[in-house]
Amino acid sequence: MPCWRALYQPAMQRVTDIVELVHAWHRPPPWPDSVPGLRALKADYIIGPLSNAHTALLLEMSKSRRLPWDVIIGSDITRTYKPDPAAYRKTVELLGLPPGEVMLVAAHNEDLQAARMSGLATTFIARPREHGSRQVLDLEPTSDWDVVADDIEDLARRLRRRGR
Repeated sequence: MPCWRALYQPAMQRVTDIVELVHAWHRPPPWPDSVPGLRALKADYIIGPLSNAHTALLLEMSKSRRLPWDVIIGSDITRTYKPDPAAYRKTVELLGLPPGEVMLVAAHNEDLQAARMSGLATTFIARPREHGSRQVLDLEPTSDWDVVADDIEDLARRLRRRGR
């Protein structure tokens, strides 16, 4: 008769694999330019994500990847999702800044359009493989955003040159 552990272990491995897959969302690797670019921006600006994710998840992701945010704003705080203009209005309110002094940096033209309509400054950074090799949207800017940068490090250089 086989040992019960021999039968139990394969079943538990499947459960472990599923748990690992679910938790992969908690540990996505940052883009290579993210951490150095964010550090460069942090020297001169308040930085933080405005995300459709929950703040607890964003905190976990940020700690595990050492992202140097000053603030984290998730959809549980704004009580809505981008590109709803209310998300941008709530963010500006929370930061206590005029909308024109807040910049949304995004790879999604739709989010940038809503941010612009809410009075925020805008930066487009293309991430052509964000959604995999078959991505067809957001491969290039679709408007005259305030800044179009190659990556976050490039954004930091451009803003420093502007004196902003």
